[in-house]
Amino acid sequence: MSVTLTELNPKFSLSRDAAGRLIVTDAHGRLHENVEPVRAFPISDPEHWISLCDTSGHEIAQIRDLQEMADNQRELLQTELTRREFVPVIQRIISISSLAEPCEWVVETDRGATTFVLNSDEHVRKLGDEKALILDSHGLRYLVPDAKQLDATSRKLLARYLS
Repeated sequence: MSVTLTELNPKFSLSRDAAGRLIVTDAHGRLHENVEPVRAFPISDPEHWISLCDTSGHEIAQIRDLQEMADNQRELLQTELTRREFVPVIQRIISISSLAEPCEWVVETDRGATTFVLNSDEHVRKLGDEKALILDSHGLRYLVPDAKQLDATSRKLLARYLS
């Protein structure tokens, strides 16, 4: 059931768990863990209509206007939105340190070369036939829009996670 922020106030609150994931406490005191904020209109109206979705993508709450939130809650949400919206595109996988997790990935992205740690195979999500989203140990996301467009070495390294 989706409700607006004003219907949730004053019991609505945002916090982070020990792993840094977003938690929503709703008007009934229920905890919703690993919540993802999603802007309905990220370009034309980024300050309004933000959905808070559970891990299945179901909306659990909706924020009509960021300015209606308390300063600390708004800052937490804006930080999470910024983190979520920063998604470098992987153009080449140079190396993966081992088959066991955690492992270190060395990649080239559209924002430059970087190294990150993958904690688990489950943090590589297949999105369609050739698309993948990779979540590093710090919660940053990396996108592979089309694995077929990668070089042969990159495809071979990524194939283990997409099969």
